[in-house]
Amino acid sequence: MKNEGLTLRMGKRELSRFFLTVLIFCVLLLIYVKYKNIHECLGPAAPFVDIKTVHKYNINCSAIYHMDSVEVHKSVTIRQKHIVEDNDENLIYLTLNCSLFRKVRGYDDVCVSDEEKDFPIAYSLVVHKYPWMVERLIRVTYSPSNIYCIHYDLKSSLRFIAAMEGLSQCLPNVFITSKREDVIYDGFSRLKADLNCLSDLLQSEVKWKYVINLCGQDFPLRPNIELVSELKNLNGSNMLETCRPPQFKKNRYGFHYEVRDAEFEYKKTPVQTSKKKAPPPHNIEMFTGSTYFVLSRDFVVFMNASVVVRDFLAWSEDTYSPDEHFWATIVRLPGVPGEVPRSHPDITDLMSKTRLVKWSYLEESLYPPCTGLHVRDVCIFGAAEIHWLLSYGHWFANRFDTNVDPIAVQCLEEKLEERKNIFQSIAARHSL
Repeated sequence: MKNEGLTLRMGKRELSRFFLTVLIFCVLLLIYVKYKNIHECLGPAAPFVDIKTVHKYNINCSAIYHMDSVEVHKSVTIRQKHIVEDNDENLIYLTLNCSLFRKVRGYDDVCVSDEEKDFPIAYSLVVHKYPWMVERLIRVTYSPSNIYCIHYDLKSSLRFIAAMEGLSQCLPNVFITSKREDVIYDGFSRLKADLNCLSDLLQSEVKWKYVINLCGQDFPLRPNIELVSELKNLNGSNMLETCRPPQFKKNRYGFHYEVRDAEFEYKKTPVQTSKKKAPPPHNIEMFTGSTYFVLSRDFVVFMNASVVVRDFLAWSEDTYSPDEHFWATIVRLPGVPGEVPRSHPDITDLMSKTRLVKWSYLEESLYPPCTGLHVRDVCIFGAAEIHWLLSYGHWFANRFDTNVDPIAVQCLEEKLEERKNIFQSIAARHSL
């Protein structure tokens, strides 16, 4: 009788989530016991040389940056024949000893300027694979003043979940969002994932100034101190793509969509029905853009309390890829903090510095060819593009994959560290 009552109260969906949570907890407990036992058998912490993190390749990144043909060719040879795949368990094992993890990965040695301390940045990380890439993304953007919300997909592997939980345990300004979604590509759940993080970030004691959303294959093109300077120059405005929609994008929100099974990475995708939707509420004028945003705290506070935004969100729930019109539209609402007026010209992805994505069909005309690999028309960057990426003017780029070109990520880390030191030296001289 008690089980029947529980089923009636919770419903099938809630009951499934309950059992999934219990299952994840049990597996994480087993992983913890496994590695705890190993750690106890090892005795005292092993010397640093025995600790396995990400593989470092013998490559001259300065030569790569300056397009030295010999070193670029060497990077291509490594990519083709000598890639060492990241080991997820190494990250899980390392985060069982948080003080060791922070020391080995350099979190205890992060030096920040007074300007950075006074200007915390929030991050919404919607991720589902490649735990070492997520850690490297956090590390290269890291400031003790910042705050990081991780949303991992409910379909993520248990190893990935264990690694994310480990990061949140070891880094005091990194946390797992309180509500997680079964993220469906181009579906409403992708938008909800960011909204869940934004809601939690508003509850944080950290009074961040701006929030930036990232996925696991993004990487910054500016160090934190430079981002702070750029964000200050925004002076309360927001930065994101927002354009008047072409006809084919109007169809994305002009009809109802339902989720059906599909042969795709996320296994399901929204499919258009024949039923047309009513116009958006409150006479809202539609604009389109992308998933990515840089939003001021005032804007997020306003959005969270706005009835108009809430109604528009509900209207968007059964549209195709609502994240590609939701942010682009509400930033144009009259009176929102950092408003982009409806009369303002289109802001394209090349005009907004939010994210640099190289599309195969625009190569040669708008930017040079991809030196890495194309996946669904998007370039996974190669090492030979480091100079171009750092010189183009954007703040972040997508997409990177250490299984395609690990040198690109390694050299970006090195060049960003150099850039950080230069900017901090300049800031220190100015403060004298």
